Amino acid sequence: MLGAYWSLMKAADMRVYVPLTLSALAEAHKEGQLGPTPLTAYAVTPALREWYVSDDIEELEYAALSRAAQASLRLLAVDPQAPRRRVVVAVDVPDGQAVADPDRGLDQSALGEVRIKAAVPLAKAAAVHLDADDAERDIAAAADALGAADLGDDDAQFTVDGAEDHELLWYATQEIPNLIE
Repeated sequence: MLGAYWSLMKAADMRVYVPLTLSALAEAHKEGQLGPTPLTAYAVTPALREWYVSDDIEELEYAALSRAAQASLRLLAVDPQAPRRRVVVAVDVPDGQAVADPDRGLDQSALGEVRIKAAVPLAKAAAVHLDADDAERDIAAAADALGAADLGDDDAQFTVDGAEDHELLWYATQEIPNLIE
């Protein structure tokens, strides 16, 4: 009976990817939760499924993770003091807690974007994804070029796209204290 209940509970969870900076991860670790709310995160939404035209959940989750990495780069662009490494925390939240904005449906800039209205305990995190140390120079250049890229500068866009050449590494949540040192 308990096994059936647990299966129902797990089926009701949604994996979301929360973009952060290392400074924000340190704050979340100190507070024991991801916040302040509302949190912007990325997930496999109907719009993301439609855009990527895929039924492969791993591909779709990778797309959501990539969208969160792009959002992390934007956070770095507005926080010059943060270490130049993108951070994404994968968290399982109850289905319905993460909600996509229906008005932004197929807006390409909002694909996979969801809002979480309640703080999420860091204990719910499944993993942390983080750039390697050797990516810092490229990530710094991409963060610096983001504004010009947004204004249509092709060279700046090339620099921003270079950030995607770096795969985020996977870390267990138990490793967070070592990551934020």
